[in-house]
Amino acid sequence: MTVSSGSPGWYLRRLSRMGPREIGGRVGDAVRRRRWRSAPPPDCPAVTGARFTSVLPAGTIAAVPPDAVKRLVAEADRLMAGHAVFFGVERDDLADPDWWYDPKTGRRAPSGYAFDVPYRDEGAVGDIKQIWEPSRHQYLTVLAAAYAVTGDERYAERVAEHLRSWWAANAPLRGVHWTSGIELGIRLLSWVWIRRLLDGWPGAAALFEGNPVARSQIWHHQRWLAAFPSRGSSANNHVIAEAAGQLAAACAFGWFPSSARLRADALRSLERRLRSNTFDSGLNRELATEYHGLVLELGLAAVAEADTAGVPVPASVRLVLLRMTDALAAVVDDRLRPPRQGDADDGHGLVVDGAGTDRWASLLATGDAVFGRLDWWPEVAGTDVRTPLLAALIRPGADPKSPARAPAPGTRPGRTAPLSGWLRAAPGARPGRTAPLDKWLRPALGTHPRRTAPLSRWLRAAPGTRPGRTAPLSGWLRAAPGARPRRTAPLSRWLRAAPGTRPGRTAPLSGWLRAAPGARPRRTAPLDKWLRRVAGATARRGQAPDVAAPALRADGGKLPAGPAPAVSRPASRPDRFADAGLTILRGPEGIWCRCDGGPHGFLSIAAHAHADALSVEVRHDGVDVLADPGTYCYHGQPEWRRYFRSTLGHNTVQVDGGDQSVSGGPFLWTRQARSRVLAVDTSGEGVARWCAEHDGYRPSVHRRRVELTSARRELKVIDEVRGPRRAMRLVFHLGPAITADLVGDRAALTWARDGEDRSAELDLPGELSWRAHRGESDPPLGWYSPGFGRKEPATTLVGTGFTDGAEEFTTVLGFKG
Repeated sequence: MTVSSGSPGWYLRRLSRMGPREIGGRVGDAVRRRRWRSAPPPDCPAVTGARFTSVLPAGTIAAVPPDAVKRLVAEADRLMAGHAVFFGVERDDLADPDWWYDPKTGRRAPSGYAFDVPYRDEGAVGDIKQIWEPSRHQYLTVLAAAYAVTGDERYAERVAEHLRSWWAANAPLRGVHWTSGIELGIRLLSWVWIRRLLDGWPGAAALFEGNPVARSQIWHHQRWLAAFPSRGSSANNHVIAEAAGQLAAACAFGWFPSSARLRADALRSLERRLRSNTFDSGLNRELATEYHGLVLELGLAAVAEADTAGVPVPASVRLVLLRMTDALAAVVDDRLRPPRQGDADDGHGLVVDGAGTDRWASLLATGDAVFGRLDWWPEVAGTDVRTPLLAALIRPGADPKSPARAPAPGTRPGRTAPLSGWLRAAPGARPGRTAPLDKWLRPALGTHPRRTAPLSRWLRAAPGTRPGRTAPLSGWLRAAPGARPRRTAPLSRWLRAAPGTRPGRTAPLSGWLRAAPGARPRRTAPLDKWLRRVAGATARRGQAPDVAAPALRADGGKLPAGPAPAVSRPASRPDRFADAGLTILRGPEGIWCRCDGGPHGFLSIAAHAHADALSVEVRHDGVDVLADPGTYCYHGQPEWRRYFRSTLGHNTVQVDGGDQSVSGGPFLWTRQARSRVLAVDTSGEGVARWCAEHDGYRPSVHRRRVELTSARRELKVIDEVRGPRRAMRLVFHLGPAITADLVGDRAALTWARDGEDRSAELDLPGELSWRAHRGESDPPLGWYSPGFGRKEPATTLVGTGFTDGAEEFTTVLGFKG
């Protein structure tokens, strides 16, 4: 049964996926919306002496590569002429845009109180993505960047004109642009970068900090985000964008009485949500690759703002971003293309580059600049504008190749680890054995391999120590809060930051111990409470994390307990991400195969998941051969939304004409198939194997085995559906560049790559009856979406028949050259 978003049936199904806490929070949101409707928005607090100090360091713009500058200026000139493309729709009205107009449907969103606007109803509002996208103001960050690299004031003046127009047309809480937190968060981040990139322009201060309208807009955006955070089953990439935008504005535009509180709250939310949205392996939990890119961009931009403002960032934030970057480097193919998994809406966190810049190469280049590349990373040949800008702002962390120093291995949940638990993690310690203390001292600065360094080696790293000199303890104490340069702060400087300490007062050690996990208010926790905390959230699941728990600050934020913790990074390229259920099989000549045996999606609604359990995606030298068709749309075209996220829309088996998981709306799954990987072997010479199954067609079980034989350049897929006799369809979607000649149960595939002809043979199971479909619309079948809002015909091969629970259906794809 089809349930449209916003209908009574949808609300009931959506409610069924919430817990009591989320329901209570949403009731509070509803009450607050009604209260805000009945009263005019409050005035922005008065601000005097506002200044913008979060500028780029000297020399940053000069470091932008010339070819990246050329692409940027070409894009900016197109924008100046009023031309832009949003989700496949070309616009020529961007010289003087109507901020509420959708050129795709010709509709204009209604005005009125923001929360009364039915933005999900395309018939009343238009395509909401077409309306929202220009108002993220990421095209204005491109124009501002063009000003920064050229000094041409035409770009700056156009930016100022459009910002003033938007602010005038979109008063606080009026209209469609005040309905979604992700939009407000990304818009705030854009405004921060616009102000930064326009810093050399004489009118920049008058446009922002000297402009009461701008200050009011910034303050109301922050007030909105603080009042209506994405919560519960909706706390996915949206909440990351909200926290990143809030943090950026509170750091760069910290002019308001609430700025410090909002900054601390946003940083706390960012740290928590980055961890909850990311597997330990580094892949995004939504299992939607483009949202992995969006979250990584937002996280890097947020850290850049905090570092520029001198706001301490929890070490766990950098750790998650590092893991995400390494995971991205691991999963891309030979042309730096990641999997096409789950939803994709072309969303970006920060845009300062022109058309033709490779998003994934840019992210890897930024990762190299910020974290350092590993030897197994793929080479990145392209250039971009964003990398030198972010790299100039983000503070370097610890040596990314150093081993971990944090948790006591094997600590049981709730137990305190003895010192031997720590010493077992010492470099060179045998499993289960305790290493002597000298094992720890060997990594000290300048120590020869297998030699033990005296303590003085460690003290040489103290702040301000001259090369080769040993710093006394005072060298470390100089970094205490409030210590003057080259002066030594007494220990009381440190203790003043203890929770609950009055300004200027020194807290006893008990002030720190009261913050220990499980301590009652105003009670002092014993030291073992602290030691239990070291193992962190993952230790409570019986696993040891890779980073030490940071100390608590009095204002609720977190500070690293000393230098940024070191992290263990993969010594070789990972091919299996067990927690995400994703495995990459690689063969010669750029053969790349993604096998999906992971969770259906993230949180109870799995909003951005597709019904794609056990699907495969195969490329040859970066060309889609067996392709994931993509996403195409979200709102307004329900039949297309259903198709692109359906089981029929993926390279897997469909049983009895239904999906493996049950949809309750365009961003809601009410029953989710459970997959499990049974076996993976990528260590053997010549043959890589993968096997998994799912229970989405209960009582039947679909099991799939995949084998990649490098010597023969051959991929074999074996399917079986165990259970009673049922109708089935086996589906293979070919990429748009592939021409297929289907004769019986064999398809000859041909395509071109860099001017060279390539070919493959696809031998299909003879037990099924095969047909080729291409560009069909009633119902949809045979399509490929290269980006959000765009689709093109592609060949889909469908085999129909029955399974009796005992047969195996074998497909063999052999590459010829």
